[in-house]
Amino acid sequence: MKRLNIFVDETGDFGYGKKASRLYGVSFTFHEQENDIELELNKLNERLKRIGYSGMIHMADLIMKRGDYKEFDIKKRKSIFNAFYQFAKRVPIQYTSLFIDKKYADDRRILKKQLIQKIYNMISKHEDYFKKFDKIVMYYDNGQGTLCTILENAFLQLENFKHCVNFNHEEKRLFQISDMLTYIDKYDFKYKNKIEFTHGEKYFFSFEEIRKTLKELDVKRF
Repeated sequence: MKRLNIFVDETGDFGYGKKASRLYGVSFTFHEQENDIELELNKLNERLKRIGYSGMIHMADLIMKRGDYKEFDIKKRKSIFNAFYQFAKRVPIQYTSLFIDKKYADDRRILKKQLIQKIYNMISKHEDYFKKFDKIVMYYDNGQGTLCTILENAFLQLENFKHCVNFNHEEKRLFQISDMLTYIDKYDFKYKNKIEFTHGEKYFFSFEEIRKTLKELDVKRF
Protein backbone atom coordinates (compact mmCIF):
# COMPACT_ATOMS: atom_id res chain seq x y z
CA MET A 1 0.00 0.00 0.00
CA LYS A 2 1.40 3.42 -0.98
CA ARG A 3 1.10 5.87 1.89
CA LEU A 4 1.84 9.59 2.04
CA ASN A 5 2.49 11.28 5.38
CA ILE A 6 1.92 15.03 5.61
CA PHE A 7 3.30 16.98 8.57
CA VAL A 8 1.79 20.41 9.14
CA ASP A 9 2.87 23.31 11.31
CA GLU A 10 1.85 26.95 11.45
CA THR A 11 3.22 30.30 12.48
CA GLY A 12 1.19 33.32 13.48
CA ASP A 13 -2.38 33.69 14.67
CA PHE A 14 -5.82 34.76 13.49
CA GLY A 15 -5.93 37.79 15.77
CA TYR A 16 -5.76 41.48 14.91
CA GLY A 17 -4.92 43.10 18.23
CA LYS A 18 -1.74 44.95 19.21
CA LYS A 19 0.11 41.73 20.03
CA ALA A 20 -1.11 39.79 17.00
CA SER A 21 1.32 38.54 14.37
CA ARG A 22 1.64 40.36 11.07
CA LEU A 23 2.20 37.17 9.08
CA TYR A 24 0.29 33.93 9.01
CA GLY A 25 2.01 30.89 7.52
CA VAL A 26 1.56 27.14 7.15
CA SER A 27 4.20 24.60 6.10
CA PHE A 28 3.56 21.11 4.75
CA THR A 29 6.23 18.40 4.77
CA PHE A 30 5.48 15.42 2.52
CA HIS A 31 7.06 12.01 3.10
CA GLU A 32 6.30 8.87 1.11
CA GLN A 33 6.22 6.05 3.63
CA GLU A 34 8.17 3.66 1.40
CA ASN A 35 11.20 5.99 1.52
CA ASP A 36 13.05 4.83 4.62
CA ILE A 37 14.50 7.54 6.88
CA GLU A 38 15.58 5.35 9.81
CA LEU A 39 19.33 5.69 9.16
CA GLU A 40 19.16 9.49 8.95
CA LEU A 41 16.83 9.62 11.94
CA ASN A 42 19.35 7.68 14.01
CA LYS A 43 22.12 10.03 12.88
CA LEU A 44 20.03 13.04 13.92
CA ASN A 45 19.29 11.61 17.35
CA GLU A 46 22.94 10.72 17.89
CA ARG A 47 24.04 14.19 16.86
CA LEU A 48 21.53 15.80 19.22
CA LYS A 49 22.75 13.55 22.03
CA ARG A 50 26.31 14.79 21.47
CA ILE A 51 25.11 18.39 21.52
CA GLY A 52 23.35 17.73 24.82
CA TYR A 53 19.76 18.23 23.75
CA SER A 54 17.41 15.45 22.67
CA GLY A 55 14.04 17.23 22.83
CA MET A 56 11.91 18.82 20.16
CA ILE A 57 12.87 21.80 18.07
CA HIS A 58 10.76 24.94 18.50
CA MET A 59 12.33 27.39 16.08
CA ALA A 60 10.77 30.54 17.53
CA ASP A 61 12.01 29.68 21.03
CA LEU A 62 15.38 28.50 19.70
CA ILE A 63 15.98 31.80 17.91
CA MET A 64 14.63 33.99 20.71
CA LYS A 65 16.44 32.02 23.47
CA ARG A 66 13.24 31.14 25.31
CA GLY A 67 11.72 28.07 26.94
CA ASP A 68 13.89 24.94 26.71
CA TYR A 69 16.71 27.02 25.22
CA LYS A 70 16.95 29.95 27.62
CA GLU A 71 20.16 28.61 29.18
CA PHE A 72 21.81 27.74 25.84
CA ASP A 73 24.37 30.04 24.23
CA ILE A 74 24.24 30.93 20.54
CA LYS A 75 26.75 28.20 19.60
CA LYS A 76 24.64 25.43 21.12
CA ARG A 77 21.42 26.79 19.67
CA LYS A 78 22.92 26.99 16.19
CA SER A 79 24.25 23.44 16.59
CA ILE A 80 20.70 22.24 17.31
CA PHE A 81 19.38 24.10 14.27
CA ASN A 82 22.13 22.72 12.04
CA ALA A 83 21.41 19.16 13.18
CA PHE A 84 17.79 19.46 12.06
CA TYR A 85 18.72 21.35 8.91
CA GLN A 86 21.20 18.67 7.79
CA PHE A 87 18.56 16.03 8.53
CA ALA A 88 16.03 17.93 6.37
CA LYS A 89 18.55 18.08 3.52
CA ARG A 90 19.30 14.35 3.59
CA VAL A 91 15.90 12.74 4.00
CA PRO A 92 13.61 12.13 0.99
CA ILE A 93 10.96 14.75 1.63
CA GLN A 94 9.28 17.61 -0.18
CA TYR A 95 7.77 20.69 1.38
CA THR A 96 5.90 23.88 0.70
CA SER A 97 4.99 26.95 2.73
CA LEU A 98 2.05 29.31 2.31
CA PHE A 99 2.12 32.85 3.73
CA ILE A 100 -0.35 35.69 4.09
CA ASP A 101 0.54 39.24 5.05
CA LYS A 102 -2.28 40.34 7.32
CA LYS A 103 -1.59 43.94 6.37
CA TYR A 104 -3.41 43.10 3.13
CA ALA A 105 -5.97 40.76 4.71
CA ASP A 106 -7.29 43.21 7.23
CA ASP A 107 -9.82 41.11 9.09
CA ARG A 108 -10.22 37.51 10.21
CA ARG A 109 -12.78 36.66 7.52
CA ILE A 110 -10.50 37.78 4.68
CA LEU A 111 -7.53 35.98 6.24
CA LYS A 112 -9.48 32.71 6.41
CA LYS A 113 -10.74 33.13 2.86
CA GLN A 114 -7.23 33.71 1.49
CA LEU A 115 -5.80 30.79 3.47
CA ILE A 116 -8.53 28.43 2.27
CA GLN A 117 -7.87 29.49 -1.32
CA LYS A 118 -4.11 28.94 -1.03
CA ILE A 119 -4.53 25.47 0.48
CA TYR A 120 -7.15 24.40 -2.09
CA ASN A 121 -4.92 25.70 -4.90
CA MET A 122 -1.98 23.69 -3.56
CA ILE A 123 -4.05 20.50 -3.43
CA SER A 124 -5.52 21.11 -6.88
CA LYS A 125 -2.09 21.78 -8.40
CA HIS A 126 -0.80 18.40 -7.14
CA GLU A 127 -4.01 16.42 -7.55
CA ASP A 128 -2.39 13.77 -9.78
CA TYR A 129 0.38 13.27 -7.24
CA PHE A 130 -2.06 12.75 -4.36
CA LYS A 131 -4.04 10.23 -6.41
CA LYS A 132 -1.02 7.90 -6.48
CA PHE A 133 -1.49 7.01 -2.81
CA ASP A 134 -3.78 4.44 -1.21
CA LYS A 135 -3.62 6.28 2.10
CA ILE A 136 -2.85 9.88 3.05
CA VAL A 137 -2.21 10.67 6.72
CA MET A 138 -1.93 14.25 7.91
CA TYR A 139 -0.17 14.89 11.21
CA TYR A 140 -1.40 18.11 12.77
CA ASP A 141 -1.89 18.46 16.51
CA ASN A 142 -4.81 20.91 16.29
CA GLY A 143 -2.67 23.69 17.70
CA GLN A 144 -5.19 26.08 16.18
CA GLY A 145 -8.81 25.01 15.81
CA THR A 146 -9.53 27.33 12.89
CA LEU A 147 -6.64 25.96 10.86
CA CYS A 148 -7.62 22.40 11.77
CA THR A 149 -11.11 22.94 10.32
CA ILE A 150 -9.70 24.48 7.14
CA LEU A 151 -7.23 21.63 6.66
CA GLU A 152 -9.78 18.88 7.22
CA ASN A 153 -12.30 20.46 4.85
CA ALA A 154 -9.62 20.84 2.19
CA PHE A 155 -8.01 17.41 2.44
CA LEU A 156 -11.21 15.41 2.90
CA GLN A 157 -11.74 15.78 -0.85
CA LEU A 158 -8.87 13.29 -1.22
CA GLU A 159 -9.70 9.59 -0.97
CA ASN A 160 -8.44 7.54 1.98
CA PHE A 161 -7.50 10.64 3.98
CA LYS A 162 -6.91 10.45 7.74
CA HIS A 163 -6.08 13.20 10.21
CA CYS A 164 -3.81 12.11 13.07
CA VAL A 165 -4.00 14.45 16.09
CA ASN A 166 -2.39 12.45 18.89
CA PHE A 167 1.21 11.50 18.19
CA ASN A 168 4.59 11.67 19.87
CA HIS A 169 6.12 14.96 18.74
CA GLU A 170 9.65 13.90 19.65
CA GLU A 171 9.39 10.69 17.64
CA LYS A 172 7.82 12.41 14.66
CA ARG A 173 10.88 14.44 13.75
CA LEU A 174 9.38 15.34 10.38
CA PHE A 175 6.70 17.30 12.22
CA GLN A 176 9.52 19.30 13.78
CA ILE A 177 11.03 19.81 10.33
CA SER A 178 7.80 21.56 9.34
CA ASP A 179 8.29 23.85 12.32
CA MET A 180 11.81 24.67 11.14
CA LEU A 181 10.83 25.15 7.50
CA THR A 182 7.97 27.46 8.42
CA TYR A 183 10.39 29.75 10.20
CA ILE A 184 13.01 29.68 7.43
CA ASP A 185 10.43 30.55 4.79
CA LYS A 186 8.99 33.28 7.02
CA TYR A 187 12.43 34.85 7.17
CA ASP A 188 12.59 34.76 3.37
CA PHE A 189 9.09 36.24 3.05
CA LYS A 190 10.02 39.07 5.39
CA TYR A 191 13.16 39.85 3.41
CA LYS A 192 11.41 39.86 0.03
CA ASN A 193 8.57 42.03 1.32
CA LYS A 194 10.77 44.42 3.32
CA ILE A 195 9.19 43.48 6.66
CA GLU A 196 11.31 44.26 9.72
CA PHE A 197 13.09 41.36 11.41
CA THR A 198 13.02 40.85 15.15
CA HIS A 199 16.20 41.38 17.14
CA GLY A 200 16.50 37.62 17.66
CA GLU A 201 16.20 36.92 13.93
CA LYS A 202 18.91 39.44 13.11
CA TYR A 203 21.19 37.92 15.74
CA PHE A 204 20.63 34.24 14.93
CA PHE A 205 20.93 34.28 11.13
CA SER A 206 23.07 36.31 8.78
CA PHE A 207 21.57 37.12 5.39
CA GLU A 208 24.21 34.94 3.72
CA GLU A 209 23.31 31.97 5.93
CA ILE A 210 19.61 32.15 5.20
CA ARG A 211 20.14 32.56 1.46
CA LYS A 212 22.45 29.52 1.40
CA THR A 213 19.91 27.52 3.39
CA LEU A 214 17.05 28.43 1.04
CA LYS A 215 19.11 27.67 -2.05
CA GLU A 216 20.06 24.23 -0.75
CA LEU A 217 16.43 23.45 0.13
CA ASP A 218 15.07 24.48 -3.28
CA VAL A 219 15.35 20.89 -4.49
CA LYS A 220 12.85 19.91 -1.78
CA ARG A 221 10.15 22.33 -2.93
CA PHE A 222 6.77 20.75 -3.64
